[in-house]
Amino acid sequence: MPPRKQKTSLPASVFHMPGAQDHPGKPDALDIPERRGATHEGVPAAAAHVLRIGPAGWSYPDWGGYVYPSRRPHGFHEAAYLSEFFDTIEINTSFYQPLKPETAKQWVDLVSGNRNFVFTAKLWQRFTHDVAFTTGGSATEDERAVRAGFDVLRAAGKLGAVLLQFPFSFHRTKETMAYLSAVLLRFRDYPLVVEVRHDTWNAPETLALLHEHGAGICNIDQPIIGRSLAPSAQATSPVGYVRLHGRRYDTWFTDDENVPAHERYNYLYSQEELEPWIARVRKVSEHTQRSFVITNNHFQGKAVVNALQLISILKHKKVKVPEPLRQHYPELDDIADEPPAEPTLFPLNRK
Repeated sequence: MPPRKQKTSLPASVFHMPGAQDHPGKPDALDIPERRGATHEGVPAAAAHVLRIGPAGWSYPDWGGYVYPSRRPHGFHEAAYLSEFFDTIEINTSFYQPLKPETAKQWVDLVSGNRNFVFTAKLWQRFTHDVAFTTGGSATEDERAVRAGFDVLRAAGKLGAVLLQFPFSFHRTKETMAYLSAVLLRFRDYPLVVEVRHDTWNAPETLALLHEHGAGICNIDQPIIGRSLAPSAQATSPVGYVRLHGRRYDTWFTDDENVPAHERYNYLYSQEELEPWIARVRKVSEHTQRSFVITNNHFQGKAVVNALQLISILKHKKVKVPEPLRQHYPELDDIADEPPAEPTLFPLNRK
């Protein structure tokens, strides 16, 4: 049986982060700082905090000619290409089906050129979206399939976190708290992070439960509609996590079949919208040993744009920019570490 994670003591009080509430009428989420001196997954407490920022996923048809070159050279692979610009990518495919060991091994090899690179990966949706199935006691084979791929990443030192993404419909009740606890126990040997989206989870009991299991909380930015969970800067384990989904209020919950699925993530954060999240990431970083910021506003490479901007701001440096992307988003010139590869004949429209 996998060893239980080492826990740190739960602080006597929780605190609000100043400025965390961006949406009037919504309560601030609560923060629990992690006590220094603990260890987690073999990471020494004295180690400097590590912050990794990157996009969610890489296999998007609309990224051709935006993020990736229109004509791809022989042997081109999206993950290898992105590892030149980022130290992390969140694996999306593991949400839809378990990651095959041979695929995991291939991806480890593809990103080997970046020694600082680690993946994060979403847990198979059967464990987060199919509560009736997993409570029926027939999930042993599915757990084995999930572990087969994740263990390859972990053995290579390339698994930074496993994200349990629950849907908006997953409200906090006595039953769902028990279910969440059971899933956390099932996968407790991994560095777990939990994303919930409904405001009923904005409670000290949620943070206490995650802390008890040594799991992190995912701080999210999403359209605040009804009882959607508001922005936060929380830490319940040595792993900090932030996900930015965009703010497409008009398409977030739409059931209009005429609206393409990608429109839900067709959103580019402005500099002003990123600033509060910069403060939150810094706050989370103060109470964790390593943190991940994942941009999920992926349509036409907008997640890559915002991820590069966050790296530049949070790490105080110029960044390498994909050449196709800067042609579509000339604002990237301000943070690029090199001038455009080929000067344009006519000035770009910067409106």
